[in-house]
Amino acid sequence: MVEPAISGLVGLVAADMRRVDETILGRAASHVSMIPDIAHHLIASGGKRLRPMLTLAAAGMCDYDGAGHIKLAAAVEFMHTATLLHDDVVDQSDMRRGKLAARMLWGNEASVLVGDFLLGQAFKMMVEVGSLPCLDVLSSSAVVIAEGEVMQLSAAKDTQTSEDDYLAVIRAKTAALFGAACEVGAILGSRSKAEIAACRGYGVNLGIAFQLIDDALDYGGTAAKLGKNVGDDFREGKITLPVVLSFRRGSEAERAFWTRTLEKAEHADGDLETAIATMRKHRALEDTIERARHYGAMARDALELFPASPYKTALNDVVDFCISRSH
Repeated sequence: MVEPAISGLVGLVAADMRRVDETILGRAASHVSMIPDIAHHLIASGGKRLRPMLTLAAAGMCDYDGAGHIKLAAAVEFMHTATLLHDDVVDQSDMRRGKLAARMLWGNEASVLVGDFLLGQAFKMMVEVGSLPCLDVLSSSAVVIAEGEVMQLSAAKDTQTSEDDYLAVIRAKTAALFGAACEVGAILGSRSKAEIAACRGYGVNLGIAFQLIDDALDYGGTAAKLGKNVGDDFREGKITLPVVLSFRRGSEAERAFWTRTLEKAEHADGDLETAIATMRKHRALEDTIERARHYGAMARDALELFPASPYKTALNDVVDFCISRSH
């Protein structure tokens, strides 16, 4: 079932996505049987493939007519899949997209190593495309994503994290790959510096909006929308924007609650319900969604540089899709 808000994008890139999927399956192959087993477990688990679709749509909007976008889109998806495998180990997550995380089935060591394999395959495909600027953009984003992971690790369970600190983490951890996925499409289309920067700006702002809605959904959504259990961020002690806002705006007793549950990981029955009620009291979820709308508007503004086209319309619809998940 395709969400109406992204059905236009899915339809536009359907033929190219079939080629991307074939590439993904081919490049996940290995004579070491555990590698395709783990890769397929995550690849086939129902992700929307949003990031590679952004690469294809940006290339289409920029009138690219070669075949390099297929390998770059597959590389983007491999980079994303590798970070998910690594993330679940770092976060000690049990579930991913409604299924047991790979680490629960094959162990932490195998999950990390298969993530490394997928990163290696991603870089091989980038080299095969032969665009040094695209290789520069995607390899730079891999560095930034890793920095974001380490930043998040150092901020883990720290209730003193500021909103600026948190935005810096998601700008690196989530938005960098969204931005790179869009930017390489424009580079392949041989567009001007301004248009390449506009595609990157669209992706980065979309990525921030996407993550902020995820943050809100973890406390105010459903498992079906999240692809994981509601409250996972809370149980894992993650400091996300709703927590930052609730902590800042809370009473001394409420701050003590966040310190106990997130910093000290001391949980009692009913704590998740208390956390959600406290967030609602201080409008932390509504304000997180409002900030997401702000970044969504910035993403739309970035596309104004481009003439009207079905691809531009579809990319604008993606912004609506990301925000509408909060309803």
